[in-house]
Amino acid sequence: MPSVVSQPVVAKLTRAAIFLAVTIDPGRENEVAVRGLCADLSSLLRAVGFRDLEARLSCVMGLGSEAWDRLFGTPRPKDLHPFREIHGVHHAVSTPGDILFHIRSTRMDLCFELATQIMSRLGGAVTTVDEVHGFKYFDDRDLLGFVDGTENPVDQDAIDSVIIGDEDAAFAGGSYVITQKYLHDLNRWNIVPVAEQENIIGRHKLSDIEQDDAAKAPYAHNVLTTIMENGEQLEIVRDNMPFGEIGKGEFGTYFIGYARSPHRIEKMLENMFIGSPPGNYDRLLDFSRAATGTLFFVPSATFLDNVEPDAAPSSDDSQETTVTEPADNPPARALASDGSLGIGSLKEEAGHE
Repeated sequence: MPSVVSQPVVAKLTRAAIFLAVTIDPGRENEVAVRGLCADLSSLLRAVGFRDLEARLSCVMGLGSEAWDRLFGTPRPKDLHPFREIHGVHHAVSTPGDILFHIRSTRMDLCFELATQIMSRLGGAVTTVDEVHGFKYFDDRDLLGFVDGTENPVDQDAIDSVIIGDEDAAFAGGSYVITQKYLHDLNRWNIVPVAEQENIIGRHKLSDIEQDDAAKAPYAHNVLTTIMENGEQLEIVRDNMPFGEIGKGEFGTYFIGYARSPHRIEKMLENMFIGSPPGNYDRLLDFSRAATGTLFFVPSATFLDNVEPDAAPSSDDSQETTVTEPADNPPARALASDGSLGIGSLKEEAGHE
């Protein structure tokens, strides 16, 4: 039997990205339009990406909890739920978002073209609630001056960290993604001595070398976001991007983290905002405010390709299904990391920082 193909959640990092979050407008006709896009997304991607295959255009489509119920009903991914707001020393807000489009390429014009085509296809079926155009900043640093993404897992480790397997066999090949848009107070940050900045991050600024464990402050960002369970580190794949608008004086980092369970990212956020132990919070949050917070399920590319636009969502007491998956839940495989055209092997191509 053919394997289930994942969306390109572990595609190679690129220098340009668009993060587009939308809500589905009321009405059955709008749900039909969204379901139609699910089935057509791969062909849109091929059409735009074929203009420059070396530019590695890719797109990940994620669906929020309420959107899943409207579009597909049951069964549901077992860990799908709305983003959980966190009230701690600082506040992690929960904001609207039914669909996330994470579009990546080495060229912003290709990202822009694909986003344009997606929104044109959806017409008036959705309302945009957040749009961020991200870029790589010099040698892969964020606007705080530190390299971002150094500890991402690579190759098979990346796949194992983010792709669902037997723990939710009906949705094998899927993933979860959490996004937050952080706004930085750069004026305050830039007057902090570099040595204290390094203590806040847990890494040397110029060299990008991690501080010795014994020298790290207990509140260091990389201490609080390292999650251990049963002696094993629970990893995620980040593809954060700087963004900014000079005229607005708005500068920040768009956090996007993929994982095979949202629990591991949620635990990181609890450590950051509440503290571990409580009160020992991430001092980076004194300078960076979370302006958004959303959680999405990323179904497999196979699932999206088989969505029937006019089918009604199924319910617990119905045997009706709205998509056709390969029988017997065969093993998932990841979509090609050279983009999303399904050519080649992710294990051979993955290249995270």
